[in-house]
Amino acid sequence: MNGYVDEFGRALMNLKVRSAQNSAPVEVTVWVDTAFNGELVAPRSVIESLGLEQSGGILATLADGNKVTLESYTCFVDWFAERIAVEIIANSGQIPLLGIGLLAGHRLVVDYPMRSLTLD
Repeated sequence: MNGYVDEFGRALMNLKVRSAQNSAPVEVTVWVDTAFNGELVAPRSVIESLGLEQSGGILATLADGNKVTLESYTCFVDWFAERIAVEIIANSGQIPLLGIGLLAGHRLVVDYPMRSLTLD
């Protein structure tokens, strides 16, 4: 999988996300966040556009130490020639985040001079 580094230094890639196993994919640009130990975080607007239904809640510890419960949803992602179910957490941010829950077992190379990202 390939991606790019934008003008702000963010490592980005496009991901095909589906609301159900056999539904049409929606391409979403995600920011690779190696400090996030989950799979995906997305703004509520993205979750609503996919028509996802809440599947549960996640107890999370924020960077400032506060504990909060976050809404979670299930979606399907095209990931290395497979379609896998992943947990997506709702937030009020602007850019979806891809965390180490999906990166584990893969090699991530972010080349800032070339402004490229490779994940294999």
